[in-house]
Amino acid sequence: MNPLSGDVEAYLRFLRVERQLSPITLLNYRRQLETLMLQLDEMKISAWSQCDAATIRGLVVRGRRRGLEAASLALRLSALRSFLDWLVSTGVLSANPAKGVSAPKAARRLPKNMEVDDVSRLLDIDINDPLAVRDRAMMEVMYGAGLRLSELVNINCAHLDSESGEVWVMGKGSKERRLPIGRSAVKWIARWLNLRELFGPQDDALFLAKTGRRISARNVQKRFAEWGIKQGVNGHIHPHKLRHSFATHMLESSGDLRAVQELLGHANLSTTQIYTHLDFQHLASVYDAAHPRAKRGKS
Repeated sequence: MNPLSGDVEAYLRFLRVERQLSPITLLNYRRQLETLMLQLDEMKISAWSQCDAATIRGLVVRGRRRGLEAASLALRLSALRSFLDWLVSTGVLSANPAKGVSAPKAARRLPKNMEVDDVSRLLDIDINDPLAVRDRAMMEVMYGAGLRLSELVNINCAHLDSESGEVWVMGKGSKERRLPIGRSAVKWIARWLNLRELFGPQDDALFLAKTGRRISARNVQKRFAEWGIKQGVNGHIHPHKLRHSFATHMLESSGDLRAVQELLGHANLSTTQIYTHLDFQHLASVYDAAHPRAKRGKS
């Protein structure tokens, strides 16, 4: 047994019991810390107190040599930094040796969004098959409110207010949001609710799988991708593309960055500001195509 694992197991218990993190988040922490423990064992480190800044930098170098991308390195270092912070808080360490060590900067990737016409084509589903009605209702809600996938699948019927056209969701960090979803989403939810009983609901989940249980995130991803192909939409369709499209289209129409931040549930405005880059790209392409001084061959 790795001598470093006892503290890691105690930390994971703390995250599960005290922080009440989701099983997926806990699994990600476990994977990152177990990988780091193996690497530290290779470096002959048998106690966390033996780690210093040079040790942490050595871990980063090992990750790069093994082909880890900058974003993955940053995630691993973040998990380690949080764990070492906890060791400081419990008195195991006097200081966090990872504090001054940073991962290589990743190239900032802009989220991909869909044009309004492509969204309209994707949502042009008007058949009475119960699963098709459910899928359109899910896509209407996702695009209508800019939800995260986890927020979509966790909606319960009790979270809906059809009269006001709003839905209550629980976002990251257990932060609650009450959001408008739009008239179209309200209409399609109503159609779906008329068919929902056919599935023999096992609980109050709004969107159900064939089994009558809450639909899984993986199932939603699969169905969205299939509809993208059926509807002839260019590019792979996934739930976050609809969320990105919502954000981009809202910002293009309103220019209100802080309102879009609130709707998306971003803790920091800087996270939302990435959509201003998307908007600028659109404006720049229009400029390049239309302005006489921007066209090639002009001087």
